[in-house]
Amino acid sequence: MDKKALRREIRDRKKAMTEEDILRRSQALAELFFQTDLYQNARTIYGYLPYNQEVRTVPILEQALRDGKQVAVPKVYGDTMKFLYLTDLTAVAKGYAGIPEPIADGPVAEDPTALVLMPGLAFDPQGHRMGYGGGFYDKFLADEPNHPTLALCYDFQMLPHLETESHDIPVDRVLWA
Repeated sequence: MDKKALRREIRDRKKAMTEEDILRRSQALAELFFQTDLYQNARTIYGYLPYNQEVRTVPILEQALRDGKQVAVPKVYGDTMKFLYLTDLTAVAKGYAGIPEPIADGPVAEDPTALVLMPGLAFDPQGHRMGYGGGFYDKFLADEPNHPTLALCYDFQMLPHLETESHDIPVDRVLWA
């Protein structure tokens, strides 16, 4: 199946989910995430704010703040993405492609070892990832390659194998529910 058809199939499966199903799976993923050494050892979480039927990350980021971790989320500037520290997860507005972003333009996050939560449409057991097509995370990680990375996804987003290109950067760990 080509990337376009695969993206469409995954999007259709996500759209078919009920809000109850999204919340139940998101809670299960949060519990798995908090048990990982990657989370427990992280001083900073570079997360993302959910869009459409993505895993609900706001409760995860709120817990990270309660656990004394710094939290940053992405904001798009043209063809680049920067992570901005955020202590108030409601201080956001629709940004690039309608995705929630911080209202402010700073402060820019500067933790080269921050754990990066990776969004995506599909993943495989080797950590290969199919994003949404913008290449923002691959560009970011090419510039800052020392970040540990982790993806949270629904079970139907895990595929046996994904074709990748030379610029695609795999994630270190994928959790699914």
